Amino acid sequence: MRIAQVAPLYESVPPKYYGGTERVVSYLTEELVRQGHEVTLVASGDSETTARLVAATPRSLRLDESCVDQLAHHVLLLAQITGRASEFDVIHYHIDYVHFPLSRCRPHPHVTTLHGRLDIPDLAPLFDEFHEMPVVSISDSQREPLPQANWQATVHHGLPQNLLRFRPEPGEYLAFIGRFSPEKRADRAIEIARRAGLPLKLAAKVDAVDKAYFESEIKPLLDDPLIEYVGEIGEDEKDEFLGNAYALLFPIDWPEPFGLVMIESMACGTPVVAYRNGSVEEVMEEGRSGFMVSTLDEAVEAVRRVASLDRAECRGVFDRRFTAAQMAADYLRVYERVIATSRRRAA
Repeated sequence: MRIAQVAPLYESVPPKYYGGTERVVSYLTEELVRQGHEVTLVASGDSETTARLVAATPRSLRLDESCVDQLAHHVLLLAQITGRASEFDVIHYHIDYVHFPLSRCRPHPHVTTLHGRLDIPDLAPLFDEFHEMPVVSISDSQREPLPQANWQATVHHGLPQNLLRFRPEPGEYLAFIGRFSPEKRADRAIEIARRAGLPLKLAAKVDAVDKAYFESEIKPLLDDPLIEYVGEIGEDEKDEFLGNAYALLFPIDWPEPFGLVMIESMACGTPVVAYRNGSVEEVMEEGRSGFMVSTLDEAVEAVRRVASLDRAECRGVFDRRFTAAQMAADYLRVYERVIATSRRRAA
């Protein structure tokens, strides 16, 4: 199959540091190439791939200090890719809804994975208008605010099976990975660690929009001998960081669309203590990959119960459900469906 993967241009594929969408695009692209498909990756020029790379910008926009208008680069990308649509059997977009008007005017087999939160009032009228656009959710819970969308499937994220090493022995610290933002609740992770009496290592980035929050709410909490802020880490550092942890804390306070770090932790055999929000109940398996909680007291108790879990069973949840091969197989079925639909409409 001739497949185009269209990635956002904010980060490289894969990203050097934080960037869940671009990381998943990379895993999917490389797995499709491995399976023998002819894949074109449309992304920033500093991306690395075994597919054919079409560089829509010389480098990722977040790292390009000369870039003022990021949207302009995405509009140009769309003009270029839709003009070449006949070269592909299907185009897989990962750039939200930006292409919808152009895809309506220039019909071609395509599908869009929506990677972000959808409980935003502004989105409802948009999907009322573009109700025919085929879209994929990354969890069933993600799609609940937009029942009118043309959902093709839910495809859970997956990782290359050998990306992260399984470690049978637990470490001695709790781990937190993400952004220092109100919805990720690093403050909650710190309080859980304090009450449990365990060290906590925080690997997180501070976006410009969250800088004031970090300075006022998080930074004062870091002055504690149990708490260590290690900064933002890259892919090559996750293996050690997660694999050597006692447990991952995922104390979110928002409708998380998926939560890639949960399956990264599972792949290492490291159990997860997660708050019941968004996709958590879909991704987690209670008593196998960790524990789900609703309160601070429950979270502290869950941390104490982690020692009773089998890390091999935690890894088993990943192997059964969240590999890149499984993700690619699920997407290939979606591609076949949208291609068939496009052909029927053209006949």
